[in-house]
Amino acid sequence: MKNSAPIRVFLVEDSLVALTILKRILASSSEMNVVGTAPNGVEALERIPAAQPQVICTDLHMPKMDGLELTRRIMADYPRPILVISASVNTQEDSRNVFKLLQAGALDVFPKPSIDSLSDYEQVKNELINRIRVLAGVTVFTRHTSRTATVEPKTQPVSPKSQLEAFSPKPVSNSQFLIANSPFCLAKVVAIGASTGGPQALHTILKQLPANFPVPILCVQHISEGFLQGLVDWLQGECFLRVTIAQPGEFPKPGTVYFAPERHHLQLNTQGRLITVSTPPVSGHRPSVTALFQTVATCYPRSAIGILLTGMGRDGADGLQAIAQAGGTTIAQNEQTCVVFGMPKEAIALGAAQHILPISEIAPMLLNRISSFRVV
Repeated sequence: MKNSAPIRVFLVEDSLVALTILKRILASSSEMNVVGTAPNGVEALERIPAAQPQVICTDLHMPKMDGLELTRRIMADYPRPILVISASVNTQEDSRNVFKLLQAGALDVFPKPSIDSLSDYEQVKNELINRIRVLAGVTVFTRHTSRTATVEPKTQPVSPKSQLEAFSPKPVSNSQFLIANSPFCLAKVVAIGASTGGPQALHTILKQLPANFPVPILCVQHISEGFLQGLVDWLQGECFLRVTIAQPGEFPKPGTVYFAPERHHLQLNTQGRLITVSTPPVSGHRPSVTALFQTVATCYPRSAIGILLTGMGRDGADGLQAIAQAGGTTIAQNEQTCVVFGMPKEAIALGAAQHILPISEIAPMLLNRISSFRVV
């Protein structure tokens, strides 16, 4: 039986050192074939049509044309899965810009290998090759009206803005969003887990929720080390909710989104306070979605909503089942709107997902499930 053809990869990187390291990593795998390189976005756009790559890896900061504009142009003219390979950013503006690339159509982020990281060469190599392998199987398409691209859906999702307009016929400011709490409110906490494609999915959900959403939201997002704060800053700038990294000992507050810190599980103690622990990985991950979901099921039986979004692997499937078995409400993102259907698929196979929804329908369900929504 013949092996399948290597994955065709195009590298856009202005640093010769970084480019050399990336080429060395990919050349070590028979699954990868670097079919072209460019030092900036302008030259990349000239070379990509002839190279016909399956995956494009791009830096953020480059001369002539940066990674953000390049991503927009690729997704408008030559839609391909894009992996952003960037140094862990030190400024808030750079952090946000990395995630603007995801908003523009890129699918994932990965830390730029450096001379200092070569001590962990095998780990870096394996992780990068695995990311590219996953993205090579993703289908993207062009939305000609907005010059952006996303995962090929069977039905076109409704934008967050359109969802808000369905509730209100005219634009309103953040201060005008009010929740009228319903006496039939069933939930006291929302827990969300995601991996590949998660930042975009979280953005779609959280941007639709008002500032005074009446319960806290606890999140685990699998993301490369060094990018979590950038994700939080980007979402905070895009959403009405407060978005932060969880601090041990804090009582989770309504209208606040808490992310598990890097290298720590996010859990709740018996008093309902947030705790972060560095116990061994669960389902191969730390933080783990299942570790969060299981503690939520214990602390809030019958009053938790668990949501499992796009991602590879099976982290979160057992945890979502725990929430369902405790009497809570469980939601899995549907296949058509997932970048990678692995995690939701595993939960659905267990019978853990009571609702299977397109990403655009999850926030409206939360609003209907938790409270009646009105604008005054």
